[in-house]
Amino acid sequence: MIKKPHTYAEWVEALDILKAKTDDEEVLAAMQKGTIEWQTGVAERFSKRLIDTVNYRMDGASDKFQRDLNNAHGEEGAIVRALLSLRKEMAFLARAIDLPVLPEKDRSHYKALVIDQANTMQKSLEDSAKKDYSGKLLNIIRNHKVNTI
Repeated sequence: MIKKPHTYAEWVEALDILKAKTDDEEVLAAMQKGTIEWQTGVAERFSKRLIDTVNYRMDGASDKFQRDLNNAHGEEGAIVRALLSLRKEMAFLARAIDLPVLPEKDRSHYKALVIDQANTMQKSLEDSAKKDYSGKLLNIIRNHKVNTI
């Protein structure tokens, strides 16, 4: 069981677990119940560490999606699974960065960054799919949006 983080060191441990993807739901539950004394220095280091961890996970999700898409070889079911996997990861990261321990303005700003990234991914996928003249790929992408968070 992952304990609720209260000190910066405990938060670093929790964020390392989050980064490693070893126990997402349990670490998220612990993080949502965690606290930290919001003071100069600690706040900046904590925020940077949290954002870096989420960015790392987003980069990994994007890389995995690209690999899955390359391995799909145009098979609709594999493309849908890749899209849904990316959507699930982006939704999880939106929850992971929306922590009660953060001041409200930071919290909403950080969550907006994840949502903006998901929106950018969706737009990029749709733009790329427009090159498929059959329209099938675009239809699949629009019916399984990655930015449904």
